[in-house]
Amino acid sequence: MLQRLDPPKVQLAAREWLHLLNEYRKPSPIRSILELAVTAVPLAALWLLAWLALSVSVWLTLLIAVPAAGFLVRLFLIQHDCGHGSFFRKRATNDWVGRVLGVLTLTPYDVWQRSHAVHHATAGNLDERGIGDIKTLTVAEYEASSFLGRFLYRLYRHPVVLFGIGPAYQFLVEHRMPRGYFRAGVKYWVSAMATNIGIAVFVLLMIWLVGAHAFFIVHLPIVLLAASIGVWLFYIQHQFEDAHWEDSENWNVHDAALYGSSHYDLPGALRWITANIGVHHIHHLCARIPYYRLSEVLKAYPELSDIKRITLLESFKYAGLQLWDPEQKRLVSFRDLKR
Repeated sequence: MLQRLDPPKVQLAAREWLHLLNEYRKPSPIRSILELAVTAVPLAALWLLAWLALSVSVWLTLLIAVPAAGFLVRLFLIQHDCGHGSFFRKRATNDWVGRVLGVLTLTPYDVWQRSHAVHHATAGNLDERGIGDIKTLTVAEYEASSFLGRFLYRLYRHPVVLFGIGPAYQFLVEHRMPRGYFRAGVKYWVSAMATNIGIAVFVLLMIWLVGAHAFFIVHLPIVLLAASIGVWLFYIQHQFEDAHWEDSENWNVHDAALYGSSHYDLPGALRWITANIGVHHIHHLCARIPYYRLSEVLKAYPELSDIKRITLLESFKYAGLQLWDPEQKRLVSFRDLKR
């Protein structure tokens, strides 16, 4: 058994932390089932309440959609843990729970699992960008782009597109086809098509129960808001001023995990509804830790709390950063580039 080191006396390298974090990898089946229940049941209850509220006011329905979207995000994050094999002890249990949840989160589980694994294996590597991440150009790449290339990149990185139009397109359209995975095996085609069939059955059943008009008024705002929240969380976990990017020659997977991922230190209620995903630096360093045990890690090793820590208010200013400057080792904005 490794003895916990006194934080004021020693600072560990990123890789050395793994020896201490591995003891938190074991999930509790009872706790996992409870976490699933306290997420799915309130989501169903809020959906029903939003539907009943239609008889009072559509604005009341839209108001209820806000917490409902939060629970849908939490459901996606349970699916996320299943994808890492960290929510249940058996791989098959993780996979089948993740596949079922994928129908509700509009995410084909096996396709997403593969792209997310690539993300974990390449995050912060300037030479391995493009799969499972948010497109980020270096200053030199942007300056070398054509006028059209710069325009399209600016459009892509605009907050309205990045956190509004983009998430809607990704979850409603892009996830319906395993684009780029046709040569990877039939498994990913089956995953996407089975998820689509499950979604179709769910939608038709709900339309039969409440009617098409009511279903889309209730469900669409929940889905769109949850998609935007999810993309924002993913964005702020890797897109902040003093992020960590290196070329392949200088890149190290453990340093990239600990220093290229933020600790999004949210208030208690938001930390719960987002399933501790803000403790992202520890998650990237040891992805097999169930999300409900990440708080145990911070309590045991408080020195980890200050690594790449970002508060809620502080995070909003990072929405205006678009380019990686290798010379300054930080993300900069288009405005900085002009100066």
